[in-house]
Amino acid sequence: MVPLINNAGGTLRWFVEDVWGQFGDDHTRPGVPLLLSERKNTDGSAARVGDETIRAALARAAQTHLPDWPDVVTPHVLRHFCASQLYASGMDLIAIQQLLGHAWIATTMNYVHVTGTHVEDAWLAGQQRAATRLEGLRR
Repeated sequence: MVPLINNAGGTLRWFVEDVWGQFGDDHTRPGVPLLLSERKNTDGSAARVGDETIRAALARAAQTHLPDWPDVVTPHVLRHFCASQLYASGMDLIAIQQLLGHAWIATTMNYVHVTGTHVEDAWLAGQQRAATRLEGLRR
């Protein structure tokens, strides 16, 4: 399962429909990789792209598109970002823990980074929920 944050569904749909098929692999084959390498497995099917290839491509893309970013963008940093975005969008910590495959909730809590206005945002959301409930009682 891969969460599609920040409207990534359109990009993934484009990739699957327009790019993926260009690799000449059977997309219905069980276990077919989403990110394919130009290399082939011994049975002739497309191999999965390697970790270092992804890491290097991500570093080049970050250097090109995020020149002012002070840190290195890695797949691990993206896991933290994704966990934080899911939490900010309302996913509970237990669901994020299961999604990331963490045995301990404390590990997941280290992945979730909240905004500086988190407490205020939570308070406002609680006030809005209370106001909605009260409005329902008035009718």
